Amino acid sequence: MKDLLKKIQEWKSINKNFAIATVTKTWGSSPRPIGSLMIISEDMEMAGSVSGGCVEGAVVKSALPLLKNGEGQQLSFGVTDGEAWEVGLSCGGKIEVYVEPFLGADENEKLIWETLEDCLENNQGCVLITRLENGKGQHALILPDGKMVGENVDTLLGKEGLRAFQERKNQIVEVEEVKYFAQVFPRKSQMLIIGAAHITVDLVELAKMYDFQTIVIDPRGIFTNKTQFSIQPDFIFEKYPSEILYQFKLDPYTYAIVLSHDPKIDDNALEILLRSEVGYIGALGSRKTHAKRVSRLLEKGFSEEEIKKIHSPIGIGINAKTPKEIAMSIMGEVIQVKNNFL
Repeated sequence: MKDLLKKIQEWKSINKNFAIATVTKTWGSSPRPIGSLMIISEDMEMAGSVSGGCVEGAVVKSALPLLKNGEGQQLSFGVTDGEAWEVGLSCGGKIEVYVEPFLGADENEKLIWETLEDCLENNQGCVLITRLENGKGQHALILPDGKMVGENVDTLLGKEGLRAFQERKNQIVEVEEVKYFAQVFPRKSQMLIIGAAHITVDLVELAKMYDFQTIVIDPRGIFTNKTQFSIQPDFIFEKYPSEILYQFKLDPYTYAIVLSHDPKIDDNALEILLRSEVGYIGALGSRKTHAKRVSRLLEKGFSEEEIKKIHSPIGIGINAKTPKEIAMSIMGEVIQVKNNFL
């Protein structure tokens, strides 16, 4: 929804009536992932996509009467190969799409939309819950701290929403035999980079390209003050990791890259990161260097299972040699891990 927010705000500002279509389930080679969105105006204008063009026409046709009666409807496409071909899913994939009037147009759910809008604009994570039943829609918003916005939100439904947020997956959840769609809106992923050096410069540039917030930490002033960044990190700290990491959310949307090559700094970070909930930990160094690192961590009481969280040697195996190539291999591995949850 982030990429459609401006268009939604534009249509809302001129009181344009529109519907939202959401992919809630897929099978096989579906062209768009779960959670993909499309908005459809009463004038048949479209933005976004639910199938890359395969079933958009059928979705628009179904959306128009829903705008008049104010109800939601679950649509299925591609149940058989013949039906898949008929609506354009020639790949044979199957999708379910829930179509409903824009929730912000309902006075009873105005606060839900306003809170969601605020989260999207201020980089705050949340989960939008939608009841998947034909008829009058019902929504709730679950925030990472457990706060629930909406009328009569079941506590169990709130727990299911938080579970989806932790799992980083849009998914259908069921509470008391009623199906709901939990749509996860994560905050911007953050990349913690321990150590400022040549690789860090290129990694910050790549991370920004893929919309990560970048935090560089290095207690060595000659590196934090003298390294010339082509793109400046969002934050840079001349401190030991243990002095600053507590200020940041060490959650599944955080990716930690340990690059300093100085055990006093690297281990200082790893001792915190290994017992946190960060989504990824990667550490620069050869297999021999990592073996020494493992020994040090074992001596400090870390279990083999905890230490296995470290990706080392870091990065995807592309036989990287230069700082730019190493940064690319690291970025590739981070994206690979991140996308495992989509």
